[in-house]
Amino acid sequence: MELPKRNNEPVLPFTISNGEIFPRTRIAESQEVLAASSEKHVKSASSHGPALDHPTNYLESLMHLLKGNIGSGVFAMGDAFKNGGIILGTLLTLYLGLICVHCQHILLNCSRKVKEKLNLEEDPDFAETVELCFENGPSKLQKFSRASKVTVNVFICVTQLGFCCVYFVFSSSNLNQILTYYGFDVNLKMTMLFVLLPMLLPSLIRNLKLLAPFSAVANVCMAGGIGVVFYYVLQDVPSISHRNHFGQVSTLPLYFGTAMFAFEGIALVLPLKNAMKKPEQFGSAFGVLNVGMILTTLLYTSFGFFGYLKFGDNVAGSVTLNLPQDEILAQVVKIAVGIGMCLTYPLQLFVAIQIMWPNVQQKFGPFQHSASYELLFRTFMVFVTFVIAELVPHLNIFISLIGALCSTALALVFPPLIQLTLAYGSSEGPSRFVIMKNGFILVFSLFGFVTGTYESIRSLIDALFHEQS
Repeated sequence: MELPKRNNEPVLPFTISNGEIFPRTRIAESQEVLAASSEKHVKSASSHGPALDHPTNYLESLMHLLKGNIGSGVFAMGDAFKNGGIILGTLLTLYLGLICVHCQHILLNCSRKVKEKLNLEEDPDFAETVELCFENGPSKLQKFSRASKVTVNVFICVTQLGFCCVYFVFSSSNLNQILTYYGFDVNLKMTMLFVLLPMLLPSLIRNLKLLAPFSAVANVCMAGGIGVVFYYVLQDVPSISHRNHFGQVSTLPLYFGTAMFAFEGIALVLPLKNAMKKPEQFGSAFGVLNVGMILTTLLYTSFGFFGYLKFGDNVAGSVTLNLPQDEILAQVVKIAVGIGMCLTYPLQLFVAIQIMWPNVQQKFGPFQHSASYELLFRTFMVFVTFVIAELVPHLNIFISLIGALCSTALALVFPPLIQLTLAYGSSEGPSRFVIMKNGFILVFSLFGFVTGTYESIRSLIDALFHEQS
């Protein structure tokens, strides 16, 4: 049985996860495409036929999982720990890592169950899994199946466009700091205008494979940046007693949003598992998922811990902005990371375009020159993200807002929700343990969703009014 196509819905030729683009079919065939982004953030899940031409092994899948989960969010973890406190932030980051990996296991299990129940030939992706779980849930919820899939795709689009806005601010902030040091009198908004053209031109590329070289350069820039930042934050670190151990109640929602921005990589699990030669090695006790997420969680925890320990309350939304302005190595890292963000931007935008453009065609088309209109639409969306970044040039607050609003829903809300929905649709129903466990996750995530979004918006409004005054 093949996955149903409703209302002439376009089937996307790729899947996305936290900066990673994966082809929808023959995922492991092209390493260039698998490397198509180092940012956590171009995301969804993949489906493919039962036969793989070049399946991946354990180590290859682990490398892809790490590459897909470790992106620009790592540079913001110091700011997260500033809001959470160095002790509480450490504990919460480890706890969030545990919940996130558990929700990823839930998604794996739900995808497997609906595939087996419906005898599907292809593995459903993230949005399809959510839709099929609702279709096979209680009768009262089945009518929401289509809406649930649309909601997932909307969150993915908003997340990707939010990443694009963050990249404008991220790249421009690092470049502006260097320009200011060398005596150029330009403000951040003017610097964003300089960055606009390098962001726009590669975003007009409509072929995913042609974006792979940009991704390869971005990967090198990001990896080098992470290594050098670690070198700086481990130099002459003060005592932990000089830092706040526990964040204030008012700032904890900001911590939550920033941390979720970094952790949201759930949709990566399905394409990677489906691409493996031995898929059972992905979700086992010492499988790719558990090992990869342990390493990712430890990296984020250590980056946040030492970033805040080193720079204290002065830690910036991107710790690269705290590096010495007069040292060549630090300047090179800022430029490299900025270039990495510029080259990752087209991949983030690619996903949103591929989801939105078919709907634009369906509503306003058909167009006589479809390719030309698509280029105009791509240009328009680049300018939309540019204008938003110009209006809201606050990197730390923007990251927290995107994390709380979108990443929380994708990573923590949908998995326990679809598990309960699928269980209530079966003859046995969910166990009391599953109800209590998923209920706790939903309450926790929804609380973080509401408070994180509210506090981020409030902080954003305060910052904008402060600028005007």
